[in-house]
Amino acid sequence: MSEANPILSCHGVSCLTGGRRLVADASLELAGGSTTILIGPNGAGKSTLLKLLTGEIKPAGGEIRIAGEPLAAIPAWRLACLRSVMAQHARLAFPFSVYEVASLGVDGIGRALTRQRREAIVAESLTAAGVIDLAGRRYQTLSGGEQQRVQFARVLCQLEAGRSIAGRQVLFLDEPIASLDLCHQLALLDMARSIAARDVAVLIVLHDLNLAVTYADHLVVMDQGNIIAQGPPAKTLDDALLRQVFKVDLTLSRAPAPGLPFLLPQQHRGRPAA
Repeated sequence: MSEANPILSCHGVSCLTGGRRLVADASLELAGGSTTILIGPNGAGKSTLLKLLTGEIKPAGGEIRIAGEPLAAIPAWRLACLRSVMAQHARLAFPFSVYEVASLGVDGIGRALTRQRREAIVAESLTAAGVIDLAGRRYQTLSGGEQQRVQFARVLCQLEAGRSIAGRQVLFLDEPIASLDLCHQLALLDMARSIAARDVAVLIVLHDLNLAVTYADHLVVMDQGNIIAQGPPAKTLDDALLRQVFKVDLTLSRAPAPGLPFLLPQQHRGRPAA
């Protein structure tokens, strides 16, 4: 991905655990205004790479920079302003309300804002995530999909509060639509694209290939800890890559406009017996 001054860049990044290489020599750039979607089979290293890029785990080698600074040198409070993360799983031990969970996004980094502005950010984020009507509910009583939408509201709060300090930001979403129905899947991905349009770099881990090629400006394919292909979706996916990475015989088709590839599951032909 080429941009003169990406918001986030990583070069030759690797991760080792128990002698096993989970990510090997990964290089990637995230540009403001662009949505990057990371795909690959289970165990490909997608979530591990995301955790490396967010600073949750330290790389065994390579370099990661955000806004031109080494990731490891950025204090936690500034990092919270520079990037917001929606993890694959979020567990809360305390009986917080939906409003309180979303408010976690403005705690600390939103201290310079007035109370009125902090409250407005929370209300706006809950509304954008479609859960404003659940604000008074206890978080633990919600369905899995509702909890995901509340977590999305939390990261929206964090981004907006962080904008008062950091001009360039990154949004990380790890399998954000896993528990959502189709309507809310599309709504969340639409919102992610609208956030990218505000010059935020967005990285999303997805399993749905059709949604990935629909929403990605830049598609990154991982397999066995390696980035094996990346670029515009229409130039990145092909039948051979699907067989190599996903171990399925599927034929890519193309919509008349704008020419994006798509897959029809009923085309599955299976693999010949060994």
